Amino acid sequence: MEQITLGDVTVTRVWEYFGPVDMTPETFFPDSPKNVWEDGASWLEPHFLDSGTRIVNSAIQTWLLRSEGRTILVDTGVGNHKERPYAPVWSHRETDFLANLARAGVAPEDVDIVINTHLHIDHVGWNTYLDGRSWVPTFPRATYLMPKDDFVFWNPENGHKPVLGRGNQNVFEDSVAPVHEAGQTLLWENSHRIDANLRLEAAPGHTPGSSVLTLTSGTDRAVFVGDMLHNPVQILEPDTNSCFCEDPAGAPATRRKVLGRAADTNALVIPAHLGGHGAVEVAREGEKFAIKGWAPFTPYTEQR
Repeated sequence: MEQITLGDVTVTRVWEYFGPVDMTPETFFPDSPKNVWEDGASWLEPHFLDSGTRIVNSAIQTWLLRSEGRTILVDTGVGNHKERPYAPVWSHRETDFLANLARAGVAPEDVDIVINTHLHIDHVGWNTYLDGRSWVPTFPRATYLMPKDDFVFWNPENGHKPVLGRGNQNVFEDSVAPVHEAGQTLLWENSHRIDANLRLEAAPGHTPGSSVLTLTSGTDRAVFVGDMLHNPVQILEPDTNSCFCEDPAGAPATRRKVLGRAADTNALVIPAHLGGHGAVEVAREGEKFAIKGWAPFTPYTEQR
């Protein structure tokens, strides 16, 4: 199953990549308790960890929503042909993402809204494609919703010094600026109502402009959390940041707030990068959280 229905909204998972991200847990999650990986190795394999190599597995995927007659994409992955000198795993890729999107019934010109939860390398790649020698918007009719704080932070003209160092190099120039120059961006702050079902909210910490998309339709609830968490270990240990979090104090505070609200409202938590069943229901467990159940998406069965 690659599609579920939540109230009046359909949610479809569109695959770009699943497999190793060339980082051990100690590198990816440097402040995580060591025992959580050792004690949890059996349930983390194979979707979230390869215990043989001790390399973290991750998914790159886009969430396709259909709501109130509009076609909406949440994050656009890595993209093809991108020059990524400091992130070789994502450099010059050749994937079938657009064909996968077509199999879900969507052509680029069908997309009405693109949501970038934040402007990291693996969330904006398919914003553009290479047309000859120029980067042009992949989705010619879409409005691209980008958090203004991230747009400012990642614009190299502003001289910010991210924890990634040069890891996000070229991303603004090839995947953000061309869309803005085409007049297709809407830079929002604090919150943005998309329709009666969907609302964007600021959720800073991972990056200054990181956001979550809340879905409320009928009795169903969901929250698309981007990189608020990369791995289910961060549910069990919510103070665990990834090595990419810009604000080491703000990221856990946001994570606890969003997970607490999801637990209290029985909302499905839908991160950007979970393999396996892709999304999860959580419950409070003292000062931490527990996994209550997984979404019914079919787990990825191969790396590619």
